[in-house]
Amino acid sequence: MNRRLAVLLACVSLPAVAAAQTRYLEVYNDAPSSLVALAVAPAGTEAFRELAIGDRPLQGGGNAVTVAIDGQEGCRRDLRATFADGRSLLQRNFDVCRYRSYRTGRALPPK
Repeated sequence: MNRRLAVLLACVSLPAVAAAQTRYLEVYNDAPSSLVALAVAPAGTEAFRELAIGDRPLQGGGNAVTVAIDGQEGCRRDLRATFADGRSLLQRNFDVCRYRSYRTGRALPPK
């Protein structure tokens, strides 16, 4: 009986462990301007925190960087990209569990 209970508890806790995994997102800067900052927040909040994109801005034109996103806050995130030309882009409700890459230029409005 104790063994069955242990197996059942292990199976119930697996989804929580899987959801807490670190997610890696490949960010492609296909915008014409350099990406100077990238921040992430749980979807629908303003609790943004900066993600490391390297020691210098990520050049536009298709350069990429991989960022690590803590999985403790679930799959749905808001992403905020800030560019050298002063524009910023807010991508709401992005699913970091489903999508492995994000392209800045596709959603960036013209200047």
